[in-house]
Order: sequence, then structure tokens, then C-alpha cells
Amino acid sequence: MLDYRIETFLTLCECGSYRQAASILHLTQPAVTQQIHHLEEEYGCRLFCYANRKLEKTEAARTLETYARAVRHQEQSLRDRLRKADAVRALRIGATKTIGDYFLTEYLHRFLADPDHSLDFLVDNTEHLLRALETDRLDFAVVEGFFDKECFDSILLRREPFVGICRKDHPFAGRTVSIEELLGETIIHREDGSGTRAILEQELMGYNESLSRFQRRICISSFKVILDLVREGYGVSFVYNVLADSDPALGKFQLQDDRIIREFNIVYLKHTDLK
Repeated sequence: MLDYRIETFLTLCECGSYRQAASILHLTQPAVTQQIHHLEEEYGCRLFCYANRKLEKTEAARTLETYARAVRHQEQSLRDRLRKADAVRALRIGATKTIGDYFLTEYLHRFLADPDHSLDFLVDNTEHLLRALETDRLDFAVVEGFFDKECFDSILLRREPFVGICRKDHPFAGRTVSIEELLGETIIHREDGSGTRAILEQELMGYNESLSRFQRRICISSFKVILDLVREGYGVSFVYNVLADSDPALGKFQLQDDRIIREFNIVYLKHTDLK
């Protein structure tokens, strides 16, 4: 059983406030402080400090947090297995929107073809999925965005081209375009926290440019709406090739001489057994 002081420590890591941690755990603030001090004495290191009146985790706390999350996840997995030894095999997985809506279907069919398998499937942006992993709401997630390799391990699932899309009759269709040409267009992009947006912003930084430099910006969280707007000529966007190929009314283009390839990764908490 996970030590109750470790649970208090993880709660404090998540909320960043002794007062909030006490409220969440239905404890007094001095009780939370005492439990953290006990852990500091046990491990012989400082776990938290204040910087500009803000509670900050030390390097030791970040290391302990990574291991503690893994232990909590493994304990819950063990409980589930013992409780459901003769029941269905359940998975809790997440995927980013491109992967969940356009790529994983065949894998899900294969898994669910076994009547003893059960599934909870969450489609969300990369930031929210990683947060769900940290708080033990998912067993693993399949993402195309960036993630902290200090906190998560991963298995490469696939490498996929990242391409520009436009109307089929747009002057960009089938071409390689310059950054100057691109900035003259309306850009349709995903919301903050999306892996797709993070990759686009990183590519623009390579040209010393940013989203703010476009003639007009349209931020949409739905790929269906993005494809509809691009198809109707409201702007251009950047998506994975598997998504671009899903609609024959779309044209594709490439930015200068860059062929952008990104990874689809199965991501899970460090020190846990994905198998």
C-alpha cells in the first residue's frame, strides 16, 4: 500500500500549495507540513522551497515524484488485476486527435474483437493527455507532440510526414512554397496545448518567425472544422499526411526544402511496466 505521506506529497506536487493540498486531503495545513517534513527527514533531502513567494519543487522532489507516480500506477494496476482476475481485460488509453480519429481505428478493432477486452478511450490534446497519465487516469497515451522524457518513457509507433494543406485549386497545391509566401496566407491552426500546434510553432521558429506574423490567424480545436475551412478556401493549415490523405478535395504543399517528419509515440509513466 502506498504510504499516505507519499499521497500527500503527490497532491502537493499537483496543486503547488500547502493550503490547497490540505483542503483536497481534508487535513489541516500543519498536518500536511508535518508529513512533508517527515519525508524530508526519511530521504535526507529538501523537497520544497519558496522562490518569490511561490512554492517550488526541488530536483530531489522531481525525482521522487517520478518514482512515486510509477509506484501509485503499479499498485492500482495490481489492485485491478486482483479484483478482476476472472473478468475482462480493461485498458485506459488516450490519443491525440489526429491519431485517435484517423489512425488508431484498426488497432482498436483488433483489441475489441476479443469479447474479454474492455476499453476506456480518451481523445484530447497532448498537454491534457500527459496530465491524465501523471494523475493515473490513463495506462498509456499515443501522441504526436513533444513530451518530457525525464517523466515519461515511450515506444515509437510510426513516423509520419507533416504537410501543408490547401484547397485543391489553390496556387500552393503540389508546390514547395517559401516562408514569405506562406506568411501572406490565413493560417488555420490548433489550440494551445496541441502537439500539432507545437510542431508548427517549432518549425516557424527555424525561420525566425511565429504565428503572429501571419496575415490572419484562425484557431480551431476540431480537425473536422479545420478541413472544412481549408476545403472552402478560408486558409491553409498543417496536418499529418494521414489526415491530409483522408480528404481528396485537399491539396498538399511543402515548406521550402523542408520535409517535416514527426513521430507517433506510445507514451507511459517512467518506471512502469507497459506490457
